[in-house]
Amino acid sequence: MRILLVIQWCRPEPDFKCIPLAKALERDGHQVQVLTGFPNYPGGVVYKGYRVRWNQREIIDGIDVLRVPLYPSHSQSAVGRALNYASFGMSSAVLGAWRVRPADIAFVYNPQGLPGITLKWFRGIPFVFDIQDLWPDSLGAAHMVSSRFLLAPVALAMRFFYHQAARICVLSDGFKRVLCERGVPEEKIAVVYNWADESVFFPREPDPELSARFQRSASVNLVYAGNMGRPQALDVVLDAARRLRADSADICFHLMGRGTERVRLERAVHAQGLENVRFLASAPAAEAARVLASADALFVHLAPQPLFEITIPSKIQSYMAMRRPLIAGVSGDAANLVRRAGCGIVFEPGSGEQLAVAARQFAALSPTERASLGAAGRDYYERNLSLRTAAKRYQDLFSLAHR
Repeated sequence: MRILLVIQWCRPEPDFKCIPLAKALERDGHQVQVLTGFPNYPGGVVYKGYRVRWNQREIIDGIDVLRVPLYPSHSQSAVGRALNYASFGMSSAVLGAWRVRPADIAFVYNPQGLPGITLKWFRGIPFVFDIQDLWPDSLGAAHMVSSRFLLAPVALAMRFFYHQAARICVLSDGFKRVLCERGVPEEKIAVVYNWADESVFFPREPDPELSARFQRSASVNLVYAGNMGRPQALDVVLDAARRLRADSADICFHLMGRGTERVRLERAVHAQGLENVRFLASAPAAEAARVLASADALFVHLAPQPLFEITIPSKIQSYMAMRRPLIAGVSGDAANLVRRAGCGIVFEPGSGEQLAVAARQFAALSPTERASLGAAGRDYYERNLSLRTAAKRYQDLFSLAHR
């Protein structure tokens, strides 16, 4: 089968989402090409060696890639982000859809439904719509757009794209339930979980130097790695740290990454004298993985919002792929995933008291019990969440869409 992947972000280095999927499909005998924009994620600045032009073809790891222009932006500005999405949507529909080679099926990442429409109407290529974020819901949850006047046309456009798609895939059962409530036929929707960057997140031995450094901090060290923004609501860590300090618990939280909330959190930790909360410098994924492998457990948290009950944060897959135990402040689908895998302790999101309880509960486990949690997560990942598993499910979906 000839497959076209339409994704706004495809970096020149093998990106764990786009190029590895293309390679996996090629290994199964398919011909794959990619339609994308000029690389500018996550900084919003076009990568060195590129400049925005009408189109550019290149080969990445053996995959044919066609780039079309877009407005580079990844700021907190609603206008900048809107221009980024809209410019790629228009250029991929008006320019890219006509320049890509013939295909049997297109795999289109939301919210870019316009190229899917062009490919279907004018080139006779059916498309599968991949839903990674529910629009307009995610715009409101991220506080990017709050006006109903602006959100209403986005909702209408999404419903139109859902109707036009031959098939739809979503990342959780909750997403599927919401789309069914919005009138999408259940038989049209398939759940395909996201996978981790398997070139970075895999089982590895703890780094002796990092392990020794952690042990100087506390006997039990919990690490969070990733964005520190409002959706992550990491004030819960400070609340838990205060409670654990009051009990003289030998447990330390380590926060690694960037984000709009990091500076405020650092100031709060300093003001409150919380020596059991420490900040680590942001690092490339490979270096971050060394840190994660040396921690006792890995921590994930999302604010208690209705939208997050059907969201599965990608770091859960990464942590499971590394065979590390989890302490997860999540609800809904993400909590159910951790429980099914038996890979960690789930607590009520937004509750510092419950996080402190979960931390004490983990600290009471033996080394063997902690290792069993990590092993269970890795086993579940390989059977249900890996790239290999996702590629097989996508191919089944493409076959249905192509009939």
